[in-house]
Amino acid sequence: MRKFLKVIEWAYLIVGIVFVVEVFLNWNTDRQKSIVSLVMAALAFFMFVFKRRFRNKRFENN
Repeated sequence: MRKFLKVIEWAYLIVGIVFVVEVFLNWNTDRQKSIVSLVMAALAFFMFVFKRRFRNKRFENN
């Protein structure tokens, strides 16, 4: 279970990086889409940090 949770949190980080790359590639052509991608990247990075802290706190208590 711990390995699965680690994979999920790293998946959030990878998705966030993909969204950041998409922002850089589309910033000059489609600004609206880039802003949405930027928000999604911020959400993915937040979820990475949140899942990591939650997992660490959860398994420290057990």
